[in-house]
Amino acid sequence: MKESFATTHWSLVLAAGKGAAADAQNALAALCQTYWYPLYAYVRRQGHQPDDAQDLTQAFFAQLLEKHYLQSADPERGRFRSFLLTAFKRFLSKERNRERAKKRGGGRKLLPLDFEAGERQYNLEPAHEATAEKIYEQRWALTLLDQVFSRLRDEFDQAGKQQEFDCLKVYLTGEAGTPSYPEAAAELGMTEGAVKVAVHRLRRRYRDLVRDEIAQTVAGPEDVDEELRHLFAALRSPGS
Repeated sequence: MKESFATTHWSLVLAAGKGAAADAQNALAALCQTYWYPLYAYVRRQGHQPDDAQDLTQAFFAQLLEKHYLQSADPERGRFRSFLLTAFKRFLSKERNRERAKKRGGGRKLLPLDFEAGERQYNLEPAHEATAEKIYEQRWALTLLDQVFSRLRDEFDQAGKQQEFDCLKVYLTGEAGTPSYPEAAAELGMTEGAVKVAVHRLRRRYRDLVRDEIAQTVAGPEDVDEELRHLFAALRSPGS
């Protein structure tokens, strides 16, 4: 991982600092498009209505992509998760005394964010009294794992193994109703031993992709393990 780490998304952005390197700007835009929903859930949990929450989220990213906030990123301790929430809080504080959110962001390039899907997802959030910060942390963890799952599925699709993935993906979660190895073998036309090997490889690849995805959101390889612990701590928290 160390050899390729310099090209991962957040480390690339930090290395560019306040410069205008196109690859760093593209990396930042890609990260924002992946991890926008936790911020949307955060501002909705603070009591903003959908229209205002959408405008605030979009306006924040418009300013972020213009590098108004990158000067506060610390390359030595930079985690995209922490940086993003801190910058968003700062943005919201400034916006409280400005014109309504729908008038903001004029003339800026907007990200193609699916707010309708985001609002549907937010309506499924538990109705407990978790703080906006806790919602942010939990949704960040789940967004990252969803991204990993999508990458893993795409790998199987590209290898022409869609049926194998659809059958074996339940072994990643250990959820109730997971078929036995003999049942999976019968469905896939494989031996039980081959299914066990396939599941082992699936889980190993999933773990590798989790670490790789985390690596794209931290400043250096030494931060991956700590971020991984934080990720699963957030998932274990009440209401997750």
